Amino acid sequence: MKRTFTIIALLAGLTVGSASASTCPDVLKFMKRKLNSQETVNLCQAYKGKALLIVNTASYCGFTPQFEGLEAMYDKYRDKDFVVLGFPSHEFNQEAKSEKKTAELCELTYGVEFPMFEPTDVKGDDADPLYRMLAEATGKAPSWNFNKYLVDKQGNIVKHYGSKVTPTDDVLVADVERVIAK
Repeated sequence: MKRTFTIIALLAGLTVGSASASTCPDVLKFMKRKLNSQETVNLCQAYKGKALLIVNTASYCGFTPQFEGLEAMYDKYRDKDFVVLGFPSHEFNQEAKSEKKTAELCELTYGVEFPMFEPTDVKGDDADPLYRMLAEATGKAPSWNFNKYLVDKQGNIVKHYGSKVTPTDDVLVADVERVIAK
Protein backbone atom coordinates (compact mmCIF):
# COMPACT_ATOMS: atom_id res chain seq x y z
CA MET A 1 0.00 0.00 0.00
CA LYS A 2 2.80 2.39 0.94
CA ARG A 3 4.62 1.59 -2.33
CA THR A 4 1.46 2.22 -4.38
CA PHE A 5 0.97 5.56 -2.64
CA THR A 6 4.59 6.52 -3.39
CA ILE A 7 4.20 5.64 -7.07
CA ILE A 8 0.95 7.60 -7.31
CA ALA A 9 2.58 10.60 -5.60
CA LEU A 10 5.54 10.45 -7.99
CA LEU A 11 3.28 10.23 -11.03
CA ALA A 12 1.18 13.12 -9.74
CA GLY A 13 4.34 15.19 -9.33
CA LEU A 14 5.44 14.38 -12.88
CA THR A 15 2.02 15.31 -14.23
CA VAL A 16 1.97 18.61 -12.36
CA GLY A 17 5.51 19.39 -13.48
CA SER A 18 4.80 18.68 -17.13
CA ALA A 19 1.49 20.54 -16.97
CA SER A 20 3.32 23.56 -15.60
CA ALA A 21 5.88 23.43 -18.38
CA SER A 22 3.20 23.12 -21.06
CA THR A 23 1.30 26.10 -19.67
CA CYS A 24 4.34 28.34 -19.64
CA PRO A 25 3.96 31.30 -22.02
CA ASP A 26 6.41 31.15 -24.93
CA VAL A 27 8.05 34.43 -23.90
CA LEU A 28 9.14 32.77 -20.64
CA LYS A 29 10.44 29.47 -22.05
CA PHE A 30 14.07 30.47 -21.60
CA MET A 31 16.93 29.92 -19.20
CA LYS A 32 19.03 33.06 -18.69
CA ARG A 33 22.24 33.57 -16.79
CA LYS A 34 22.29 36.33 -14.19
CA LEU A 35 24.69 39.20 -14.82
CA ASN A 36 28.23 38.60 -13.55
CA SER A 37 27.23 35.20 -12.17
CA GLN A 38 27.14 31.52 -13.07
CA GLU A 39 23.59 31.25 -11.71
CA THR A 40 20.88 30.65 -14.29
CA VAL A 41 17.22 31.52 -14.00
CA ASN A 42 14.32 29.60 -15.49
CA LEU A 43 12.20 32.56 -16.59
CA CYS A 44 8.98 30.53 -16.41
CA GLN A 45 9.57 29.39 -12.84
CA ALA A 46 10.68 32.84 -11.72
CA TYR A 47 8.24 35.12 -13.56
CA LYS A 48 5.15 33.19 -14.66
CA GLY A 49 2.05 35.16 -13.64
CA LYS A 50 3.94 38.44 -13.41
CA ALA A 51 3.80 41.49 -15.66
CA LEU A 52 7.22 42.24 -17.13
CA LEU A 53 9.05 45.17 -18.63
CA ILE A 54 11.96 43.75 -20.63
CA VAL A 55 14.68 46.31 -21.38
CA ASN A 56 17.93 46.22 -23.36
CA THR A 57 20.37 48.31 -21.37
CA ALA A 58 23.81 49.88 -21.78
CA SER A 59 26.25 51.35 -19.28
CA TYR A 60 27.59 54.24 -21.34
CA CYS A 61 24.62 55.71 -23.17
CA GLY A 62 22.75 58.97 -22.95
CA PHE A 63 19.75 56.93 -21.80
CA THR A 64 21.66 55.13 -19.01
CA PRO A 65 20.10 57.39 -16.33
CA GLN A 66 16.83 55.56 -17.10
CA PHE A 67 18.14 52.91 -14.70
CA GLU A 68 16.94 55.18 -11.88
CA GLY A 69 13.42 55.35 -13.25
CA LEU A 70 13.32 51.64 -14.03
CA GLU A 71 14.40 50.84 -10.47
CA ALA A 72 11.77 53.24 -9.08
CA MET A 73 9.09 51.60 -11.24
CA TYR A 74 10.21 48.14 -10.12
CA ASP A 75 10.20 49.22 -6.48
CA LYS A 76 6.75 50.80 -6.77
CA TYR A 77 5.03 47.84 -8.46
CA ARG A 78 7.04 44.78 -7.41
CA ASP A 79 4.45 43.88 -4.76
CA LYS A 80 1.82 43.85 -7.52
CA ASP A 81 3.52 41.06 -9.49
CA PHE A 82 5.57 43.35 -11.73
CA VAL A 83 9.23 42.85 -12.62
CA VAL A 84 11.72 44.76 -14.76
CA LEU A 85 14.17 42.46 -16.54
CA GLY A 86 17.37 44.08 -17.80
CA PHE A 87 19.51 42.69 -20.61
CA PRO A 88 22.77 44.56 -21.20
CA SER A 89 23.70 44.69 -24.85
CA HIS A 90 26.80 45.82 -26.70
CA GLU A 91 24.85 46.05 -29.99
CA PHE A 92 25.28 49.81 -30.06
CA ASN A 93 28.85 49.87 -28.70
CA GLN A 94 27.90 51.46 -25.38
CA GLU A 95 28.20 48.58 -22.95
CA ALA A 96 31.21 47.73 -20.82
CA LYS A 97 33.21 44.79 -22.11
CA SER A 98 33.33 43.40 -18.56
CA GLU A 99 30.21 42.02 -16.91
CA LYS A 100 31.75 42.95 -13.58
CA LYS A 101 31.92 46.63 -14.64
CA THR A 102 28.34 46.51 -15.90
CA ALA A 103 27.14 44.97 -12.63
CA GLU A 104 29.06 47.55 -10.58
CA LEU A 105 27.58 50.44 -12.55
CA CYS A 106 24.06 49.08 -12.18
CA GLU A 107 24.34 48.33 -8.49
CA LEU A 108 26.63 51.07 -7.20
CA THR A 109 25.74 54.02 -9.42
CA TYR A 110 22.04 53.41 -9.96
CA GLY A 111 21.07 51.09 -7.10
CA VAL A 112 19.57 48.52 -9.48
CA GLU A 113 17.91 45.64 -7.68
CA PHE A 114 15.72 44.41 -10.51
CA PRO A 115 17.02 41.27 -12.26
CA MET A 116 19.84 41.87 -14.72
CA PHE A 117 21.00 39.14 -17.06
CA GLU A 118 23.98 38.24 -19.19
CA PRO A 119 24.90 40.49 -22.15
CA THR A 120 22.51 39.73 -24.97
CA ASP A 121 22.34 40.35 -28.71
CA VAL A 122 19.04 42.13 -29.32
CA LYS A 123 18.81 42.71 -33.08
CA GLY A 124 19.68 41.23 -36.43
CA ASP A 125 20.59 37.68 -37.35
CA ASP A 126 22.41 37.09 -34.06
CA ALA A 127 19.53 38.30 -31.89
CA ASP A 128 18.77 36.19 -28.86
CA PRO A 129 15.61 34.07 -29.38
CA LEU A 130 13.79 36.07 -26.68
CA TYR A 131 14.50 39.31 -28.50
CA ARG A 132 13.54 37.78 -31.85
CA MET A 133 10.21 36.82 -30.30
CA LEU A 134 9.70 40.33 -28.87
CA ALA A 135 10.51 41.92 -32.24
CA GLU A 136 8.24 39.55 -34.17
CA ALA A 137 5.32 40.16 -31.81
CA THR A 138 5.60 43.96 -31.89
CA GLY A 139 7.15 44.55 -35.31
CA LYS A 140 9.91 46.52 -33.55
CA ALA A 141 13.45 45.37 -32.87
CA PRO A 142 15.55 47.60 -30.63
CA SER A 143 16.99 50.46 -32.67
CA TRP A 144 19.03 51.70 -29.71
CA ASN A 145 19.58 51.06 -26.02
CA PHE A 146 16.73 51.15 -23.49
CA ASN A 147 13.98 49.82 -25.73
CA LYS A 148 11.23 48.38 -23.57
CA TYR A 149 8.73 45.57 -24.09
CA LEU A 150 5.70 45.19 -21.86
CA VAL A 151 4.44 41.65 -21.20
CA ASP A 152 1.19 41.04 -19.34
CA LYS A 153 0.66 38.51 -16.55
CA GLN A 154 -0.57 35.91 -19.05
CA GLY A 155 2.67 36.15 -21.02
CA ASN A 156 1.26 38.18 -23.91
CA ILE A 157 3.68 40.66 -25.44
CA VAL A 158 1.63 43.84 -25.21
CA LYS A 159 3.70 46.73 -26.56
CA HIS A 160 7.11 48.10 -27.54
CA TYR A 161 8.45 51.46 -26.33
CA GLY A 162 11.47 53.17 -27.89
CA SER A 163 14.46 54.57 -26.04
CA LYS A 164 12.99 58.03 -25.64
CA VAL A 165 10.04 56.68 -23.67
CA THR A 166 11.23 57.05 -20.09
CA PRO A 167 10.02 54.97 -17.13
CA THR A 168 8.05 58.03 -15.93
CA ASP A 169 6.28 58.56 -19.27
CA ASP A 170 2.52 58.81 -18.65
CA VAL A 171 1.66 56.31 -21.41
CA LEU A 172 4.12 53.68 -20.16
CA VAL A 173 3.03 54.12 -16.54
CA ALA A 174 -0.66 53.84 -17.52
CA ASP A 175 0.05 50.70 -19.57
CA VAL A 176 1.99 49.10 -16.70
CA GLU A 177 -0.79 49.91 -14.25
CA ARG A 178 -3.35 48.46 -16.65
CA VAL A 179 -1.53 45.12 -17.04
CA ILE A 180 -0.85 44.71 -13.33
CA ALA A 181 -4.52 45.41 -12.55
CA LYS A 182 -5.68 42.47 -14.69
